[in-house]
Amino acid sequence: MRKVYLDYSATTPVKDEVLQEMIPYFTQNFGNPSSLYTLGLEAKAALDKAREQVAGLINADAKEVFFTGCGSEADNWALTGVANALKDKGNHIITTKIEHHAMLHTCEFLEKNGYEVTYLDVEADGTVRPETLEAAITDKTILISVMFVNNEVGTIEPIKELAAIAKKHKILFHTDAVQALANVPIDVKDLGIDLMSMSAHKIYGPKGVGAMFMRKGLRLPSFIHGGAQEMGRRAGTENLAGIVGFGKAAEMARENLENHIKHCSELRNYLVERVTSEIPDTFVNGSMEHRHPGNANITFKYIEGESILLLLDYKGISVSTGSACSSKSLKPSHVLEALGVPVEMIHGTVRFTVGDFTTKEDIDYVVDSLKEVVEKLRQLSPVNEEKGW
Repeated sequence: MRKVYLDYSATTPVKDEVLQEMIPYFTQNFGNPSSLYTLGLEAKAALDKAREQVAGLINADAKEVFFTGCGSEADNWALTGVANALKDKGNHIITTKIEHHAMLHTCEFLEKNGYEVTYLDVEADGTVRPETLEAAITDKTILISVMFVNNEVGTIEPIKELAAIAKKHKILFHTDAVQALANVPIDVKDLGIDLMSMSAHKIYGPKGVGAMFMRKGLRLPSFIHGGAQEMGRRAGTENLAGIVGFGKAAEMARENLENHIKHCSELRNYLVERVTSEIPDTFVNGSMEHRHPGNANITFKYIEGESILLLLDYKGISVSTGSACSSKSLKPSHVLEALGVPVEMIHGTVRFTVGDFTTKEDIDYVVDSLKEVVEKLRQLSPVNEEKGW
């Protein structure tokens, strides 16, 4: 059976060059970076190199990059860290209704502990309007957090404009850039970002490694307490092999960014064109102009997305019905709800994301299979075009 993977927003395969870079740090160069003998110092050098490689991808200083266990940890650290550091100045946080659950659930936790959170509405394409943000600011606002690229519909937010508003009001600005990293150009200095969350396994690196960009001059309380690792900001022995892999993946992403964006956007557009022209009653969610290059979030009327997913899986095709972190939930997507998609149509939505290893032949196989699957499911569906919803 042919195998086609179209869920690169959930995770990516580790590229061979990344794996080869990592292997010696499991077996030969396995020292603890905190040790003072040669083996430890060599490990520390590898750690420093990886920090420079990740910093190079986002135009940051290496000392502004702190490694974490994942992107969710970085999100948690940014929110709770600012909340604790600035609690004497205010208790108001602004975010959006379409954030990843790592953000939303942390905000819920903070709300239970005396903080106020404003969840901004978005436009029908998933975009946050700068004037909507500015209207929500109060004299108690201490943090604004808006994700860079939405993980479900792929909308790219106007981060530079939003960060400028935060700066004007002397408020810290954080962005969850897990989906943006290595998919759109990121220059933290030009964009005016104070804090940014990242993850390795979305950019062809290993799972279990993330990072926080923290602008020079900021000092948030440690999220994990213990030793003096990560320049005294994040305790715990570093995942050396994973961090080395993250660094290599970041270096490769920086060198290949333009080609990656071109390759993915061309295949994504080809997928969207074929699906919307050859399968009736379908529509794309999110902005097509400002969009993750590989993301196609498509609604198929009158049928269930889970059924589409399972029948495609039977044909060797991997896709998703939304965020991988909430794929086991029966609740409708909070992102599509925020975009105004009717609940019954939300359940008929599938997210396709292409990547570096996707080919045009893969897309043709997927669309041909999808046409069969959709036709079969609509024949079985008690709801159809004539009856309406």
